[in-house]
Amino acid sequence: MSVPKPHTAMVLAAGLGTRMRPLTDERPKPLIEVRGRALIDRTLDALAGAGVNRAVVNVHYLADQVEAHLKSRTDMEIVISDERGEVLETGGALAKARALLGDDPVFVANTDAFWAPASSQPVEALAAAFDPGRMDALLLVADTGQTLGFDGAGDFFLQDDGALIRRGEADSAPYAYCGLRIICPQLYDAEPVERFSALRVWDRLIPQRRLHGLVLDRFW
Repeated sequence: MSVPKPHTAMVLAAGLGTRMRPLTDERPKPLIEVRGRALIDRTLDALAGAGVNRAVVNVHYLADQVEAHLKSRTDMEIVISDERGEVLETGGALAKARALLGDDPVFVANTDAFWAPASSQPVEALAAAFDPGRMDALLLVADTGQTLGFDGAGDFFLQDDGALIRRGEADSAPYAYCGLRIICPQLYDAEPVERFSALRVWDRLIPQRRLHGLVLDRFW
């Protein structure tokens, strides 16, 4: 049975951008430009190219700037999830926005998730690989040997069936999360609206082998 491609995305745009200061002193990270195009537009472009026509965007830091910028998008519906009162991190943001996401699988994207060469192909590949019969979340992961500017120890080991296991106590792991995933939004039905990381949900899925990964086919 074929699974319909997601047409809704949650775009995480509420972060403080502290690692990019001073660039983010007066401009939110999603509006930082790379080759003349804002990071959030690069993310939305890739999603739109894969058939997404509705994006739920959370805002916190310099939220007015982000909202004003998004008014120029005419290729999709933009819905704001307002976190001006408190930034809720990568898990709490989804709990707060749960009612806006519907019940079909959705993309979840960071605004700094992009790759070379730039295209919608990785987004389309993720959608094609998502199988809700086997997984509740599918993460796009990169081979740490095919990255630029990434100096971390890696996040995951990938099993033969595609299931992910966290690095844990190991010194390193071969794959790093790229900032794009597909989830079943029901994962957040029982989660409280509070500040927490998506890792809390992922760690619940790993023992059930319901957290899977797809390896990016290009440089990240």
